[in-house]
Amino acid sequence: MFNKVIIVGNLTRDIELRYLPSGTAVGSTGIASTRRFKGGDGEQKEETLFVDITFFGRTAEIANQYLRKGSKVLIEGRLKLDSWTDQNGAKRSKHTVVVENMQMLDSRASAPDSGANYQQPSAPTQTPPPQQPMNPEPSAPSTAQNDIPSIDIDDDEIPF
Repeated sequence: MFNKVIIVGNLTRDIELRYLPSGTAVGSTGIASTRRFKGGDGEQKEETLFVDITFFGRTAEIANQYLRKGSKVLIEGRLKLDSWTDQNGAKRSKHTVVVENMQMLDSRASAPDSGANYQQPSAPTQTPPPQQPMNPEPSAPSTAQNDIPSIDIDDDEIPF
């Protein structure tokens, strides 16, 4: 079966971050997406859809750090049905989206490092070493490459 949801919209509230006993971060918020269309009478109309979303792991921590109420974001995830019994004993349920990928869409002026893309890691990957050409051609030494200074960046400073 295929279960995939893609929504672009604005967060309806700040992210509520908590941690499971296992240490996994969980972030909860909502997203609002507005659709504009022309009705049968030719009049412009719009409808807004409100959906609860849940982030897990490092994605939750990054979202909590960089996103606020009103932040524009693209999320990809899967639809999940949550069921519970309320205080009156009635059975309740709602659909939520479990976020697997997100992309911050706000401009740099309104949010730091937005436009960054973060994908929930599914499994560690190993990058193969770069391959050298079989018959390298002699080339003139490039001075432009030697003028580039090296930058020491800690992985914790990168928002994605």
